[in-house]
Amino acid sequence: MSLSFNHSVIEEFRANAGKVGGPFEGGDLLLLTTTGAKSGAEHTVPLGYVRDDELLLVVGSAGGAPRHPAWYHNMLAHPLVRVEIGTEVFEAVAVPAEGARRDRLFARVVRAAPGYADYQANTSRILPVVVLERSEPEAGEGPEAGEGSEAAQGPREISNLADKLIEVHTWLRAQLRSVRAEAGAHFAARAAHQGPGEPPAPGLGLQLRQHCLAFCESLEFHHTGEDAHVFPALAVHHPHLAGALDRLRDEHRTVARIQGELLALLADLGSADPERFLTELDRMSEELTAHLDYEEESLLPVLAEIPFPPAPPVPGVAESVAD
Repeated sequence: MSLSFNHSVIEEFRANAGKVGGPFEGGDLLLLTTTGAKSGAEHTVPLGYVRDDELLLVVGSAGGAPRHPAWYHNMLAHPLVRVEIGTEVFEAVAVPAEGARRDRLFARVVRAAPGYADYQANTSRILPVVVLERSEPEAGEGPEAGEGSEAAQGPREISNLADKLIEVHTWLRAQLRSVRAEAGAHFAARAAHQGPGEPPAPGLGLQLRQHCLAFCESLEFHHTGEDAHVFPALAVHHPHLAGALDRLRDEHRTVARIQGELLALLADLGSADPERFLTELDRMSEELTAHLDYEEESLLPVLAEIPFPPAPPVPGVAESVAD
């Protein structure tokens, strides 16, 4: 599809709550926004999708072209994507299916949309099936017992910046546990595989890679935002926090170095050393858990006094202050 055609479909989609005419009329359509692998710019494309129970599936068909579409290469570099279905917008992790799972999911896609079988017949490449997994934090959850000195258990309303920090930290802790458990299971399956049947994916595997890369990107985004915005503002208004903020910045750099080691291993799935990968992941878990605990202990009392989301500006106030 041409850029101009895509643009017109995207405009029609957003103007009509996800309903479009032309070749997509009556079909299941979503908008997928990826981050450019080289440019770092956002790119949005309309794609047909198929549901398999709770799974949301898209196919890198490119109409049966000999090469994977650009959005596929983008999501391999940056697994965190944005999905629009109807009027709903959510963040997701894009995970290509592998081996027998890919074949099963592709058969499901073909049952729902037989045209994909024709696309596969027209090319020698294996059309990738990508699962879009929601990645947003579960709203209103607090950390588990022992994680965060100031956190209350059970559902919580997000009414201040402390609540928001707890929500983000809870999600980061859960994602790190999930990646560690997935890594352990993946390498245990590889080590234990014997006899006939399809062996586990070599090296790390695409699923583990995408989940780990998405976690690292989310963590980097969070820490970059704190360093650029939250910490400088706290330093101005709460000078007594200077020592704590310096320590937190140092810990960000330590965590970033470990991220760099993990990302270097993720660059070559087939030859990644499982033992080294798990060692670096354990280092990340230890450093990050201690960092999050200290940040909550140090900053939650102050952050609890800052409303979130911020109140909208009162009309006329900014002008009068400027005058």
